[in-house]
Amino acid sequence: MSTEDKLQGLGLTLPTPPQPAGAYVRAKKTGNLIFVAGQLPLVAGDLKYIGRIGDDLSIEDGYEAAKICALNVLSILDAEAGSLDNITQLVRVEGFVCSADGFTDQPKVINGASDFFSQVLGEAGSHARLAIGVKELPLGASVELSAIAEIR
Repeated sequence: MSTEDKLQGLGLTLPTPPQPAGAYVRAKKTGNLIFVAGQLPLVAGDLKYIGRIGDDLSIEDGYEAAKICALNVLSILDAEAGSLDNITQLVRVEGFVCSADGFTDQPKVINGASDFFSQVLGEAGSHARLAIGVKELPLGASVELSAIAEIR
C-alpha cells in the first residue's frame, strides 16, 4: 500500500507545503538526506493550537498540534523527494513544545507526530527523537517540529 493510500485511509491528503516564515528554506537536501525546517501547526495558512501546553492547552491538544506539524513535514518531504514512497527512513524528529511552568509531559505531546509518522510510513517512520519544552515558539505556536529523512 502506498503512503498516499495510507493517508487517504486516514481521511487525509497532503497540504501544499508551508512557505518559510523567515530567511531560510523549507528543506535542504544533501546526499541522500533531507533536513526539514521547523514546521508549525498550520492548516491552510492558519495557525492552530496557539498557547502553552499545560496552561492554555491540554496534552491532547498538543498531541493534535504535533500531528498537524507532522503532516506539514510530510508535505515537504513529498515535494522534496518526489514521493513519500521514496523515503527509506525517517531518521530523526525534533519536537519543541511551548510549555507551562512545571510541565514535563513533552514526550506525550510529540507522540502525536511519532504515532502519525508510523501510521503513514510504517517501519520507515520509526525514528530517533527529542522532545523539548520551551517558553515561547514563533507566532505563539504550541508545537514546532523538524525532521531528517533518508531517501532512495
